[in-house]
Amino acid sequence: MRRCSEIVEILEGLAPRDYACEWDNPGLLVGRGTKEVGKILVALDVTDEVIDMAVDRGADMIVSHHPLIFRGIKSVNDGDFIGRRILRLIQHDISCFAMHTNFDIAPGGMADLAAEYLGLSDGKPLEVTGVDLRNGTEPVGIGKTGYLKKSVTVEQAARLVKEKFNLPYVVVYGADQKEINTDFIAVSPGSGSSMISHGLKAGAQILVTGDIGHHEGIDAAANGMAVIDAGHYGLEHIFIPFVTGYLREHLGQEAKIWEMPPAFPASVL
Repeated sequence: MRRCSEIVEILEGLAPRDYACEWDNPGLLVGRGTKEVGKILVALDVTDEVIDMAVDRGADMIVSHHPLIFRGIKSVNDGDFIGRRILRLIQHDISCFAMHTNFDIAPGGMADLAAEYLGLSDGKPLEVTGVDLRNGTEPVGIGKTGYLKKSVTVEQAARLVKEKFNLPYVVVYGADQKEINTDFIAVSPGSGSSMISHGLKAGAQILVTGDIGHHEGIDAAANGMAVIDAGHYGLEHIFIPFVTGYLREHLGQEAKIWEMPPAFPASVL
């Protein structure tokens, strides 16, 4: 077994905290760095169901994409759901570690992974946030632009996204734009309203992202860019198998690692 602090070091080798946005809160949010870790659960969010599974299986650590503690808190008690989750983790001695925008931005992380799922080539950051810490020159950032192997219509792009990310549905703004037939698209997993301007600036006619509001969607379409809203979870659940594989590669038989089963939080009835 490894200590929790050693697991953190391994994970931050993949996505160093220096890549994270200033407003973010990644890292070891609950638990002891000295704890011996033999069982790890990988999840997108630290929900009650995730904690239930961790407790039932005797997990020592949860590795998530989204931070359990995001904004400042002044007390930890059972009066709110975040406090209740923190208390349960502490009661069962389960450490909780998050890689959020540092994983989104890091080379090989969420942006590159999403582009790979779609088969994009010649990828470039959609929003540049800094440089590659390994060489100090290559730009890195949120999302990717890139080229498909062949041009697609908006409908074909939507079907591609559903297939590659194994989604039950997507929401499309600008589906009626018959003039769009392009091989150059942008993808930005997570909440993408702020990425619309970057997509337009890059010249993308199709943006694949999540959490798009009504006005943002129709405004993007009015500006000639279709938006495929695949949901926040829909594009980011790829974090789970990727990080599971990374940990298994680096820990071998030293730890048992589970993936939280797919659980799309939204349904169309």
